[in-house]
Amino acid sequence: MNDLRFDSLPTRAVAKPAVVELWVRSLLFSLGMLLSTVVCGLAIVLGFALPFNRRYRLSQSWSRFNIWWLRVTCRIDYRVSGAEHIPDRPVIVMAKHQSTWETLFLQQYLQPTAWVVKRELLWLPFFGWALKLLRPIAIDRRAGSSAVKQVIRQGIEHLRRGQWILIFPEGTRTAPGVRKRYGMGGAVLAARSRCPILPVAHNAGEFWPRRGFLKRPGTVQVVFGPLIASEGRSPQELNWMTETWIETTMTRIGRAARAAARPADE
Repeated sequence: MNDLRFDSLPTRAVAKPAVVELWVRSLLFSLGMLLSTVVCGLAIVLGFALPFNRRYRLSQSWSRFNIWWLRVTCRIDYRVSGAEHIPDRPVIVMAKHQSTWETLFLQQYLQPTAWVVKRELLWLPFFGWALKLLRPIAIDRRAGSSAVKQVIRQGIEHLRRGQWILIFPEGTRTAPGVRKRYGMGGAVLAARSRCPILPVAHNAGEFWPRRGFLKRPGTVQVVFGPLIASEGRSPQELNWMTETWIETTMTRIGRAARAAARPADE
């Protein structure tokens, strides 16, 4: 695995392709993603009697295909740093949320994970039906404290069964450069379970915007941080440490990308 050097990041895009080309490439990707979602979602639903690990591997094949298809059609690749921090035991993953890209990437890159998602996603045809069979923690975000209690109760159960927990602490996708309040659910779960937190920063939103159809070519920088131990720390302290690391790393990624994009004679 290549290490990320912040002083030598690739530029976001080698050249600006014509808008028509962007539309064609983005459309091709979307069609492939739609077809693969129907096929893989249906396979998982029909395989409901299979062991969980088999169903999860099917879902990973969907994620891997779409990460590959995105590279082929839209020329979006990725580079990972900090992979040495990923442990060989279940932990709580708290990641920046800018795009759909990171949901695909983390699904195929990490061990079996339980997503903390809004329950409305389970109502989507094929995707939601399959997601329900992958043991997510589906919450009603309007439920407030009861949603946090659900995350704690189900999260501890999943961790005991060997399933990682994936949480986007900001709760929704944010545009590059935007920072929202970090929710306490993941930090409370870490404090109660005494399970460490694996923070993740990335800049996928630069290439696959949260509400945009067009996708820009480039290389997503993904950084896994050192584990944040939870024992002896309050939820507030854990949340602050996680947010500080993620946002500081996001700033470093942004500065390095801007420096790499400058002309050599500046």
